[in-house]
Amino acid sequence: MQDARIQALWAHVHALGVLARQGSYTAAAQRLGISKAAMSQRIAELERAAGVPLVLRTTRSVRLTEAGQQLVDATREAYEQIERSFAGVKDMAGAPRGLVRVTAPVALGRQQIVPRLGEFLRRHPEVRVELDLADRLVPLAQEGFDLAIRHTAAAPETHVAWVLCETRSWLVASRAYLRRRGAPQTPEALAEHECLTYLRPGEAPSWSFVAEGARRGEARRVTVPVRGPFSANNSEVLREAVLDGLGLAVLPDFSAQSALRAGRLQAVLPGWRPVGAFGERIYAIRPYSPVVPRAVQALVAYLREVLAAGFAP
Repeated sequence: MQDARIQALWAHVHALGVLARQGSYTAAAQRLGISKAAMSQRIAELERAAGVPLVLRTTRSVRLTEAGQQLVDATREAYEQIERSFAGVKDMAGAPRGLVRVTAPVALGRQQIVPRLGEFLRRHPEVRVELDLADRLVPLAQEGFDLAIRHTAAAPETHVAWVLCETRSWLVASRAYLRRRGAPQTPEALAEHECLTYLRPGEAPSWSFVAEGARRGEARRVTVPVRGPFSANNSEVLREAVLDGLGLAVLPDFSAQSALRAGRLQAVLPGWRPVGAFGERIYAIRPYSPVVPRAVQALVAYLREVLAAGFAP
């Protein structure tokens, strides 16, 4: 019988926590959707059951006693977990809805993610997307992101990761540059060419290659030092410099695709595959949580669908 009476007061303990956050009976009652009188009654019943005062009331403010604060502190995490769990269950019903905060690399986001978001938002009109484009690796949970799109060799083991597509790199040049300087026939010949490199502070510029068609793990890697008049930390910028005839560059396929298809860029050293310059897969990554919001699930499923074919020229 005693347990049943205590269980009947669980909602009252939650009301006490709401009162602590809101700071007044009126605001707490509005937050819970009850009258001010009902709110006051719940606290009074809880105090009678506890046998000690839980709230100090004055004409100007409401604050908890030491016992009241101890009860709120001890139960806060449990009630927050209940709220999260219920939100997760509620999210399972109906259409995906809510805000999804996403971070992605600048070039990949501009060229491949943004052009595809319109169709996703039309399919899911109750979902909103905030896209932050940044080449720095932001801490997702700390900065409040639901999802990160990453171009990398391997996803971090501390996060949940979905492979969106495979990706590769291309050594490219403009036709004007190749007419002027000729095409290198071997990786070693790149020492005589203007090579536009991805800026990585503290690293001496070099490119690595394996023979096309070689099996993974059995391929002999050839690494050559390179130099040139220009470096940048953005593959989209490097592509524009290559199109301007400044030299050759290793680009990820998502940056080179459209220019290769249009014939504005030409693949160089077709028998050799650049490796190590960029990642080999594009991932969707999020911090681990027991429940993944349906809006996040829907966005990941959509990106896997539209990016599955990769970026072959």
